[in-house]
Amino acid sequence: MNAVRSPMAEELARQHLPASVFVASAGVRPGERDPFVDTVLAEKGLDLADRQPRTLDQLEDDYFDLIITLAPEAHHRALELTRTLAVQVEYWPTADPTTMSGTRDQILAAYRDVRDRLEARIAERFGSKSGAAHTK
Repeated sequence: MNAVRSPMAEELARQHLPASVFVASAGVRPGERDPFVDTVLAEKGLDLADRQPRTLDQLEDDYFDLIITLAPEAHHRALELTRTLAVQVEYWPTADPTTMSGTRDQILAAYRDVRDRLEARIAERFGSKSGAAHTK
């Protein structure tokens, strides 16, 4: 729903990749902004500003060199959408922290875990701003 994992990944990627790299996230279905995402990104000095969740149909650009999916449904949809295109699709299985129940601290820990795992994966895949590969 482009409310948790994907917006986190988008903002983290913006921090790791050069400004010349176009980064966008979208979900399969519409969703609502998640306040826990704002909280865990703020802990890293990051902010989604006025960005709201969006669907694939709402993306302004539909040409990408690489699509990274974080959930099975999104991965299947990306493969369907790109089956006749020369686009690389990678699947990074990522836990859904919204399934966590418990105290606020336990829920935030789940969100932090997703944030930190995404950040590590982005850094591993793309490196730093100075050494990142340039893709659209």
